[in-house]
Amino acid sequence: MAVIKATDADIDLLARLLRAEAESEGIQGMLMVGNVGVNRVRGDCSDFKNLRTIRQMVFQEHAFEATQHGYFYQRARDTERRLARRAVNGERVWPAKFSLWYFRPSGDCPSSWYNQPFVGRFKSHCFYEPTGEECPNIYNTF
Repeated sequence: MAVIKATDADIDLLARLLRAEAESEGIQGMLMVGNVGVNRVRGDCSDFKNLRTIRQMVFQEHAFEATQHGYFYQRARDTERRLARRAVNGERVWPAKFSLWYFRPSGDCPSSWYNQPFVGRFKSHCFYEPTGEECPNIYNTF
């Protein structure tokens, strides 16, 4: 059962984002990018207020570097589509489980990013999640 609305076109769009943002991080890393995207749609908080769709989340200005570069515009593949569906269906993995932000620093992960505390690193990406008071919707169970 989906935790956010998603058409087949939305799944393809999210799948392309997973591939472009984290293909080098493998299956787990791409699923984590999906977690962050779903959290941004569910959250309705922080810099992600009024995002209601996957399309709005993916193309939010300055949200994902991948959408500004050509690699994002490759076709979605079945592997990434399956991962996108898993994320939309509510499968969450730490450290992206409740995260709204991730990025790939050249060195160590900063202790906070966009005023969100650091919660963990997976391979090259650092993940940051808000407090429950700031963004309670991402902590709601499905």
